[in-house]
Amino acid sequence: MRGEEQLTPEEQLGFLLTQQEGGDPSLGLGGQWGADCFHCHPHGGARFTDGSMRNNGLDSIFTHLGRGGVTGLPQDMGLFKVPSLRNVAVSAPYMHDGRFENLEEVIEHYNSGGHPSPTISPFMKFTQGGLSLTPEKKAQLLAFLHTLTDDEFLNNPAFQDPGPP
Repeated sequence: MRGEEQLTPEEQLGFLLTQQEGGDPSLGLGGQWGADCFHCHPHGGARFTDGSMRNNGLDSIFTHLGRGGVTGLPQDMGLFKVPSLRNVAVSAPYMHDGRFENLEEVIEHYNSGGHPSPTISPFMKFTQGGLSLTPEKKAQLLAFLHTLTDDEFLNNPAFQDPGPP
């Protein structure tokens, strides 16, 4: 984002996947065989999040109610904050409950389409059939996600845990 480093061709292709609609273009729904990430993780800022609360298809029946557990509203059940992708490669485990141990599992969740439910985000359009990303595209996406690691930030003493008082 700062323009200090050039992305490799694989990383560039992974970035492009994040900016393209998912789905088969022949279906006439605007599909671009992309990863469909940009709706919730826009690249307009360094954090790659829209800051909203969404249901990303983790469950059809909610054991964790998310925002709905606070508001009690049916339309809020299963909604969780869209996280930043900054330093995502070093922030495992993933999802609100830590169910995914690595980014490959996260990518596969979205690639498989997730689980439909009454509150699923309209951006989760592929609960039937998934995104159908090839292994090559999944590797490109993973390569790009690793570029979002900010080692300077992670190693800055000003942001380290000071330890017990």
